[in-house]
Amino acid sequence: MNEYPKVKYGFTFTSTPDAISRQKRKDVPTILSVEATFSIWINDDLYVRVEEMAILEFYKSLAKWVQANQKYKRIQEFHYFTIEHDEREGAIISLLPFGDKARLKTIWPEQELYNVFELKYIVEQLTIVEADLRKEIEHYFDINLTHFMNHIPYRIAEWRA
Repeated sequence: MNEYPKVKYGFTFTSTPDAISRQKRKDVPTILSVEATFSIWINDDLYVRVEEMAILEFYKSLAKWVQANQKYKRIQEFHYFTIEHDEREGAIISLLPFGDKARLKTIWPEQELYNVFELKYIVEQLTIVEADLRKEIEHYFDINLTHFMNHIPYRIAEWRA
């Protein structure tokens, strides 16, 4: 039996709790200035650490991906691009499904690690990250993300039906 790796995620907000408020929900520069350090470990080895990540933009990318998976009833590729980064270098974080597996990719690996996961497992983990991130953002900044979603910049993805 093939042993798939395990993944862990972590994030630490680097912006202060008053960095954003409902009154600033339409202020794109303020939205993009809300930052966190986001890390991924594979089998307890650091795979990627993104410092000063525009965390609301990343959250929206994840949320849209989760919605597309539900809408189309198939697992979509995930690509996180930020408007502050030249996308010609590639997505900052990607999930590339193939068959019943998926590869996790980044353009900024801390080290090269075996990163082919069981598809169901890695999708569950990313879905948990989306839910946890929403809860923690809303709690830490004392906001309701529903009021912000239409104003958070987002690189529109092409989903497959």
